[in-house]
Amino acid sequence: MTLIKSISGIRGTIGGTENDNLTPPDIVKFTAAYAQWLIERNRNIKCAVVLGRDARVSGDMVRNLVAGTLQGMGVDVTDIGLATTPTVEIAVAELSANGGIILTASHNPAQWNALKLLNEKGEFISADDGSRLLEIIQSGSISFADFNKLGKLTTDSTMADKHIQAVLDLPYTDTSAIRQAGFKVAIDCVNSVGGLVVPELLKKLGVEEVIELYCEPNGLFQHNPEPLPENLTEISGVIKRKGADLGFVVDPDVDRLAVINEDGSMFGEEYTLVAVADYVLGVKGGGNTVSNLSSTQALKDITTQKGGKYDASAVGEVNVVEKMKEINAVIGGEGNGGIILPDLHYGRDALVGIALFLTHLAKSKMKCSELRAKYPAYVISKNKIELSPSTNVDLILKKLKEKFSSQNIIDIDGVKIHFEGEWVHLRKSNTEPIIRIYAESKNKAGADKLAAAIISEIESLR
Repeated sequence: MTLIKSISGIRGTIGGTENDNLTPPDIVKFTAAYAQWLIERNRNIKCAVVLGRDARVSGDMVRNLVAGTLQGMGVDVTDIGLATTPTVEIAVAELSANGGIILTASHNPAQWNALKLLNEKGEFISADDGSRLLEIIQSGSISFADFNKLGKLTTDSTMADKHIQAVLDLPYTDTSAIRQAGFKVAIDCVNSVGGLVVPELLKKLGVEEVIELYCEPNGLFQHNPEPLPENLTEISGVIKRKGADLGFVVDPDVDRLAVINEDGSMFGEEYTLVAVADYVLGVKGGGNTVSNLSSTQALKDITTQKGGKYDASAVGEVNVVEKMKEINAVIGGEGNGGIILPDLHYGRDALVGIALFLTHLAKSKMKCSELRAKYPAYVISKNKIELSPSTNVDLILKKLKEKFSSQNIIDIDGVKIHFEGEWVHLRKSNTEPIIRIYAESKNKAGADKLAAAIISEIESLR
């Protein structure tokens, strides 16, 4: 069983003992610390927080604890119920709240849950803010509100509809083109909140037929909820048997989007952002883009082809957003199928991805597999090396930088080494003694070969 406290939130497995698992005392302490952090930031102001959750079985229990603790700290709560992560992000701004909490463990299995924390912009809190929150927890100096200053609890069931409408109102969304294409679309919402919003969005976009898999938001995940190829075999078969034009798969909190071609093959999570960015850049006549260091260089290729500037950020959504703001990017995201469109909000949003991908596909007049084939072909090999606790990982990374100093190296998050037409990114884990090694090349053999060469170098330095 596991409990992980970090600058971005708290997550863990439900049940077990305090400080080792995500138990009620852990949830209360962390929520109270977040509330105190908000109060520090907003002195002399009555704070308000938006609260939403995915459909996990533990969600109702966690929601009760979080809402009650916020009230006990004197913070008003607007509970929007079962909601996607991007819906909560949009709701914070819509309701002029001081922050937000999303109860979701994202792609983790059903026994997990988590608290994701937002600031007043509906964006994930920064590293500095997260560090301050952890300091509050460690200090044990949390002060609850007096009886006459308790927070109020209200509910709002309108946010999902407002989110969908905001996606429909985007200048890039073309419902007429989608309707004319007559798409048959299969979806897998892993029995979480995607089942509430994805079918409704597709209907309003003008999709002719929707084939639904696991769209009941009961939290009973019928397969591993991470939208990776090995977990998507069922929908792949359904697409082929029923003659669907494509398939969409979302994770439990609907911030990641995987696309499946009409022949059942994977479009590739890395290429969800590439395709949508290609469409947006085309509409805008170019622009800047951002993805993290571990994402495919195909985004850089299409961005520079259209006259824009591409930049890479450290891994993590908050880092991508920071870099996007810095270079005024028109679109960005991560290679896990996460799309960030500033025209709507600075957060990964699968609903935006679905609408813009369908518009792009409809206007292209191509099959889904044909659209995929038009983009640069790269393959990423993902590996890791387990190290002893005594291994000096920083020293290993330093020596690798020295050895490959003649190459283009980026060291804002581990070490990324660029070679001709390929790259390798090495990052140390913050929770276990391992080095993650991602290598990209123009085919699987090349990526595996590059990864193996770097692993060999690391072994020689241990």
